[in-house]
Parts: sequence; structure tokens; C-alpha cells
Amino acid sequence: MGGPPIEKVQGPTDGPGWREPPQDSDQGRDQAVIVVTRLNGGQFGVNPDLVQRIDSAPDTILTLIDGAKFIVEESMEEVIDRINEHRSLLLARARELTSEPRLELLQGEDDSADADQPLAPAVPLRPRSR
Repeated sequence: MGGPPIEKVQGPTDGPGWREPPQDSDQGRDQAVIVVTRLNGGQFGVNPDLVQRIDSAPDTILTLIDGAKFIVEESMEEVIDRINEHRSLLLARARELTSEPRLELLQGEDDSADADQPLAPAVPLRPRSR
């Protein structure tokens, strides 16, 4: 058999205090991770930017850039689709941010008379002395 052995990775999602993430139609919209399922049924999140390789032999194995390996229930195609969807959401959000102005200058009724006046007096600049 080729390659390093797959080791069991335990993390904070393995303990008794772990709860299932909420299942809604907009899953992943506000998350920086994709949610995948362990073979024992527990779910956990993986940062898709850290996935180096996805193997399918016959189980799906995610290899992260630090060498950590995770065996998941989802097929390779499903994981790739989730990564692509996550990245497309990021691109769509970036486009929203650049196309819609977020900040506007608002002037009150009493500010309109002072609109031509500077907020503070100008500070004279002095040349550097050497």
C-alpha cells in the first residue's frame, strides 16, 4: 500500500458537548467552512482553502495542507461541489460589496448652511530644518 497511514484525528467535535449544526436552506452562507460528515455520522467543518487533495478509494479522504486526513461519507463529487459553491458565494459577496456603496455622507437640516465652511482651520506646514 502506498502513502502514509491514515490516523484517527480527534478534535473538539468528538466530545460529549458537541451539538449538530443547524440545518437550514442557507447553510454555509455565513460560514468560512464546508460541513462534511464523518463515517460515524458526526458532522464537522473544514476550511476549503486548506484542502490539498481529495481521494476516493473507496471512501472519500480529505487531505489538508498540513497533512491531516479525514475520512468522510460524502463522495468526491459532493465535496468538490461544496467547495465550488463556497467559492462562488465568496465571489458573489465580493461583487456585492464592490457594486453597492455601504457608506454615505448624510447632512442634517442644520448642516446645510455650514456645508461651505471647513470643519477646522487649516494648519500651516513648516519646512523641515536640517
